[in-house]
Amino acid sequence: MEKRELGKSGIKVAPLAFGTNVLGWTIDEAMGMKLMDAFTDAGLNLIDTADVYSIWKPGNKGGESETIIGNWLKKNGKRDKVVIATKVGHTMGMGSGMKGLSKKYIMQAVEASLKRLQTDYIDLYQSHEDDPNTPIEETLATYNELIAQGKVRAIGASNFTAERMAQSLEISKEFGYPSYQTLQPQYNMYDRADYEKNLEPFCLENKIGVICFYALAKGFLTGKYRTAADIGNKGAHGNAVKNKYLNDRGLRILEALDSIAKQYNTNPARVALAWLMARSSITAPIASATNLQQMDDLVKSVELKLDVISIEELNKASSWS
Repeated sequence: MEKRELGKSGIKVAPLAFGTNVLGWTIDEAMGMKLMDAFTDAGLNLIDTADVYSIWKPGNKGGESETIIGNWLKKNGKRDKVVIATKVGHTMGMGSGMKGLSKKYIMQAVEASLKRLQTDYIDLYQSHEDDPNTPIEETLATYNELIAQGKVRAIGASNFTAERMAQSLEISKEFGYPSYQTLQPQYNMYDRADYEKNLEPFCLENKIGVICFYALAKGFLTGKYRTAADIGNKGAHGNAVKNKYLNDRGLRILEALDSIAKQYNTNPARVALAWLMARSSITAPIASATNLQQMDDLVKSVELKLDVISIEELNKASSWS
């Protein structure tokens, strides 16, 4: 299977990442292990998580996803076969004080992640969100220490603006600190404008690997939500899908996905992911699965190669300009 480099890190990954925010939330440990087995058995290797996953589920404290991944790694001995990407900095609970990118907090958080993951090192350690209250120099110097200690191989950022990424790269260069090799922005066939206008040119120019999240637009691009009735009573998630995606442009995108899927004898989810993987700036979109059928869709999307005419048709249907 084709492998792509994470920025200039030397770390090679297959062109699709498994997003594990679902572990310990909508799926339990047993199903999570089956999904990771299926993912890696298919030759895929990038597993994306975060220390905060999945704190939003009532009763959770954060770290559930990393814990399940750690138990899976211990059980199957596949540590050298996978690339583990986790994140630090997002708040671990209101009033906990456990958040941000200060040296003190990162040093505390990385040890907790390593313990949960049951590993000696993290392949890609990412700043989950910008921290305007901590000097960039302090954060990067801390990462420098962790890389020197062998606890982290490379660093990345998530939810950063192009301006803050540029500032970070300048400081890395000035002080000889490691630089961010990857960026995690929101990007999919519907959510195109911000990334394509502001982030994509920067990432291409600086050879930053892009691991985009919400690759299927919260499930909308699978085609399962076409009317308000389809969404039903799905709470905040359903309302977000309905309010943002269920409109003329969204339905036009689904129509194009249906058309291309029919041509390739496949389904809209696979086409939407294949469209992302065909874009030159994208290293690996992140997609989640909660059952083995969905995982099969993820795997088969990697095998789907869209021709130029199909990509142009999808570009036109999803145009934001």
